[in-house]
Amino acid sequence: MKTAFIGTYPPRECGIGTFTNDLYNAMLKNRSSNTIDDDSYIVAISDHNNMYDYGDEVKFTIRQEHQRDYLNAADFINISGADVCVLQHEFGIFGGEDGAHVLPLLQRLNIPVIVTLHTVLKTPSFGQKSVMQRICSIAQKVVVMSHKAVDFLTSIYDLDKDKIELIEHGVPDIQFDQQTIKKEFNLQDKKLLLTFGLLGRSKGIETVIKALPKAIQDHPEVLYIVLGKTHPNVVRESGEEYRYYLRSLVSELNLEKHVIFVNEYVSQQELFKYLSACDIYITPYVNEAQITSGTLTYAAGAGAAILSTPYWHAAELLAEGKGKLFDFRDADGLAVILEELLNNPQELKKLRKQALDYGRGITWSKTGQKYVKLAHQISKRLNKKTIQESKPFSPQVLPPFSLLHIKHLSDDTGILQHSKFGIPNLKEGYCLDDNARGLLMATMAYNQKKDELAKYLAPIYLSYIHYMQNDDGTFRNFLSFDRRFLDEVGSEDSFGRTAWALGYLLGNTKSNAYYKTAEMMFFKASENFVKLKSIRGMANTMVGISHYLKSRPSDEAMRNILKELSNRLVQHYEENSSPDWQWFEPLLAYDNGMLPLALLHAAEIFRNEKVQKAATESMDFLTKNTLNNGYLSVIGNKKWYHKGQERSVFSQQPIDAMAMMLMYYQAFQLTQNKKHLENLFTSFMWFLGKNEIQASLYDFETKGCYDGFDEEGVNQNLGAESSLAYLISHLLTLQAFEEYEKN
Repeated sequence: MKTAFIGTYPPRECGIGTFTNDLYNAMLKNRSSNTIDDDSYIVAISDHNNMYDYGDEVKFTIRQEHQRDYLNAADFINISGADVCVLQHEFGIFGGEDGAHVLPLLQRLNIPVIVTLHTVLKTPSFGQKSVMQRICSIAQKVVVMSHKAVDFLTSIYDLDKDKIELIEHGVPDIQFDQQTIKKEFNLQDKKLLLTFGLLGRSKGIETVIKALPKAIQDHPEVLYIVLGKTHPNVVRESGEEYRYYLRSLVSELNLEKHVIFVNEYVSQQELFKYLSACDIYITPYVNEAQITSGTLTYAAGAGAAILSTPYWHAAELLAEGKGKLFDFRDADGLAVILEELLNNPQELKKLRKQALDYGRGITWSKTGQKYVKLAHQISKRLNKKTIQESKPFSPQVLPPFSLLHIKHLSDDTGILQHSKFGIPNLKEGYCLDDNARGLLMATMAYNQKKDELAKYLAPIYLSYIHYMQNDDGTFRNFLSFDRRFLDEVGSEDSFGRTAWALGYLLGNTKSNAYYKTAEMMFFKASENFVKLKSIRGMANTMVGISHYLKSRPSDEAMRNILKELSNRLVQHYEENSSPDWQWFEPLLAYDNGMLPLALLHAAEIFRNEKVQKAATESMDFLTKNTLNNGYLSVIGNKKWYHKGQERSVFSQQPIDAMAMMLMYYQAFQLTQNKKHLENLFTSFMWFLGKNEIQASLYDFETKGCYDGFDEEGVNQNLGAESSLAYLISHLLTLQAFEEYEKN
């Protein structure tokens, strides 16, 4: 049986990768039973564009944040002749919101799937629960490693118990004599305490360090080894701050002779030497929410005497005398247990034997046999699945996401407004509108793709907005290339777009510096929110407020402002609409989708029928006039579309297509009707040639977007407005596709 394994994989330093490698080898050793063959292979998940020197068994690589790779992987697996797929799931290893990039891959496979869950959350967010339920619904079998995980899946995720298989975490069948290894490490006269694994704040190493002063009073021979590198995600976010904290604590307690940090990711053979040498193994995790611990299982498999905090897996595994528990962050309680065990060698020996007896039953050879049996069962019971029904859209048609042109247009002041063809036009300087759009795009790009260039550009655009804000909270718009202000107060449109970008950042950033800066400007600007007269200025501002309120729903003052602006926009609708003209003014002009979008956001927050009715009717009217021939035809800006007159077809511009897509995405959020996402996909294809003149607006050379088209053809300039509108639309399409696959 040919098996495709999906997961992280060595040499990537990751516990899931080690598990994937061990499972692959354990199942491969059963090939003589004709249930797995030598052609089985790995599809490896790589992180943050890192390149790894994988072994020959890795036949395909998925870059974590590149959705296209997941779809290509599905195609590869389907034509590879694989009979079954075994996927390792952990939220942190797959791209997209809550790891949703993996959904279209699984959805497209036409072979049975086994999913191993390494984490099952007790209190998942809406998105996490939705992704997990979808994964479990696609899989033929879901493997977990503890009884607690079974309980959670049935009670929290509503999964049928018959679909769940409990197969405990395997351990390598490696044994060393303790005294021999102690001699090799020159630790014959030491009582060795050990913790291993990738370091981070949740590991609770400080609890052990704080317990040592009492333990060494009677046992000065005690030595505590902390074995392992800092987790790569922790290094990216906060560097080695945790390790420095631990070292400082060791110094403060004068424990330099009793604590050693081994900052290495050691081989399995070397790890089991440490485990065999240790007298006591400790997992001092700081909270209960750990459903599976590979480090704990390995310690048991090596026959270590184990002390642990009562997180879920430890409480279950160490029951019936296989170890001892102490409370979370309870250094004093740990010190008491350490002293008791160090004074009682027979009790230590008993704990080691209990753990070793348990470990003999979960060696990888036995775990591998269980997986092979399971794979054989589902492949016999379930013939290859029929190929999935055709989809309204595939991200494979998208050009690769690239910020190259945006990089060329940006400097340390902000993003330039215009370009001559693909070359930045310095003569026309900068504007607030584009830097606000730039901030919105950069925030989306970093959140969705962890794009480092987006992370670099975001504070530049945020700084530009700050520079342009007046003392009364309004904003200037235009700035010359030599940094001279070109106006005193910008348009209400530019004000609204800025409020939108700042509100979006407040609702979607994890950076304290970004949040505080945006919050300062947003609330300074808020003094002008109810003074707005332009309906598009109001609409853009409403969208910003709505995003802000999703992170601070209890802000009654801001809710009241949103309510007032919503009522005013609804009033515009009621005063101008009629049975044949369901719109906010007597013409369809520019950025039209923003008006229904604003009310759709307000309707989601207030659940107000009057607001939702105006939003839905105006959206349907706009759809009828722009999306009724199988492609999007936005209102042309030559003469617009005045009530009772002929609509303008030319010139069409990217910001109008973007506004339509935003409108449809929010309509889906409100109604969960997938038709809105299908309309979004159709609207996106406007950029790639499904439009009035059948011409693509995306430039594959510069990675920018042309400034629209008229009856004479495509406008060959690639300014910031159009290129940012394309990139926001690109990111929104990927997000919408994940929503489509989830539902």
